[in-house]
Amino acid sequence: MKITMIDYGASNIRSALKAFEYLGADVLLTGDPADVLQADKLVLPGVGAFGSGMEAVRGLGLESAIKERVATGVPLLGICVGMQFLFETSDEMGQHTGLGLIPGDVTRFELDNPANKIPHMGWNQVKHDEEHWLMEGVPSGSYVYFVHSYYCRPTNGSATVASTDYEDDFCAVVAHENVYGIQFHPEKSQKHGLQILQNYINL
Repeated sequence: MKITMIDYGASNIRSALKAFEYLGADVLLTGDPADVLQADKLVLPGVGAFGSGMEAVRGLGLESAIKERVATGVPLLGICVGMQFLFETSDEMGQHTGLGLIPGDVTRFELDNPANKIPHMGWNQVKHDEEHWLMEGVPSGSYVYFVHSYYCRPTNGSATVASTDYEDDFCAVVAHENVYGIQFHPEKSQKHGLQILQNYINL
């Protein structure tokens, strides 16, 4: 089964691509909506700003293709800012509209502890109570690598598969129907990050 990775010009797409290829996945890297409409599985990676990223997605005609394919039941995995794109809105440098595939929004960390900085960068733990196939083989409390200043707030708390504490708990892994998201960088998170990608490949 081929994985279609959506290329809208984000700078870290190659590192995400290499992680999937390292695991033996057959990956098509494309910015063509016609390829998205034929996908068996979709991956939407990303770094940078929410607004400019979504502008690039829309400029290539990818938004409607992504939504149409997801509506047929095809799974979609968003990584880093790609996870944030899955939500309805973000207040990063203004108000921006996302794909709206997961109810909720994206907002900036507000930190009171002077020891905590923005961006939230480096190794931190992901915690999960209930077993979800996406976290299979990743023990609760495992360390993964983050770089972000904004975080996702699902409207339905049960959509949070795993959380991370940065003064308060925030959503680190999300699942809503056939749409999934990872806030951290799995390709930089060593065996635990690669295990999550392998779980998605195995789906």
